Amino acid sequence: MEPKLKSSNVIKRHPANPVLSGKDIPYPATLIFNAGVAKYQGRYVMVFRNDYGRWGDPKFDGTNLGLAYSRDGIRWEVQPQPCWQWKDGEVGRVYDPRLVVMDGRCYVCFALDTKHGCRAGIAVTDDFTQFDVLDVTVPDNRNMVLFPEKVAGKYVRLERPFPVYGRGGGDRFDIWSSESPDLRHWGNAKLVLGVEDVLYANDKIGPGAPPIKTPRGWLTTFHTVDRDNARGKNGWEARWQKRYCAGIMLLDLNDPSRVIGLSTEPLLAPETPYETDEGFRTHVIFPGGMILEESGEVKIYYGAADTVECLATAHVDDLIGLCSPLKALAEPLVVPGFKRAP
Repeated sequence: MEPKLKSSNVIKRHPANPVLSGKDIPYPATLIFNAGVAKYQGRYVMVFRNDYGRWGDPKFDGTNLGLAYSRDGIRWEVQPQPCWQWKDGEVGRVYDPRLVVMDGRCYVCFALDTKHGCRAGIAVTDDFTQFDVLDVTVPDNRNMVLFPEKVAGKYVRLERPFPVYGRGGGDRFDIWSSESPDLRHWGNAKLVLGVEDVLYANDKIGPGAPPIKTPRGWLTTFHTVDRDNARGKNGWEARWQKRYCAGIMLLDLNDPSRVIGLSTEPLLAPETPYETDEGFRTHVIFPGGMILEESGEVKIYYGAADTVECLATAHVDDLIGLCSPLKALAEPLVVPGFKRAP
């Protein structure tokens, strides 16, 4: 029996969802998702992933990053051409951008598929026409996000390495942190959260949107994956066995590697038709952007079904209220037919 997961009642999907899809793009576009979003130079900016090819076919012609601007964070004006596509003899594509603004510049974390593995990188841009790459990790790493300011004099990032051998020969991927004096040299890696610590994941977890600073701690989303091998065709592929949800947690302001609060249930779980029934890989929610407004409203941007970009909102105090102290995790969540990661 499929375990039932539902979204928190503190978060509301925007009635305009999806806020961006392939039909809104003035150049070849099929799947528009996993965008990074920030406020930059007086307006909202979105850098989105575009996998382009034939609709309904799981094989694509390529991937690029597109650019859109907005005055309200809801209605988007897509620029006439992609802003970045990286493909050469070694690199196959760049994708899944995450945006953070620091000292008047926009920093972009991204994933990079290469002939020798998946890597994660950091670039900086002032105008989204030129991207200066500052650092690229060794394989295999992904889902990297930067904190929006230094902590104790160091830059900090969250990331998700792929330790297949060390984690039992399959998906058992966790969230880690590392720090840097200059955004180029990284070290002091620490485990932040293991997949076994998340009550509604049994496969893997990873960072979502870059953290936002609150008086109670660094508030940050993450993605979770549960796998059920009995699941069949859920999308365009012959078999899709995973479900992605969004979680939320609080990290210590002075030591972001330390989790001080964690939601015991999903923040967002796939429930609407554009999340569960329509598109490439159904039952997928992937948070990539989070903006704290002066009113206390938090805008959370997420990819749905690896096909469209969506928006959900909540008040920051309600989101913090979801993050239970870690001692509350002693009691496991009981859902029929669901086995947690060991």
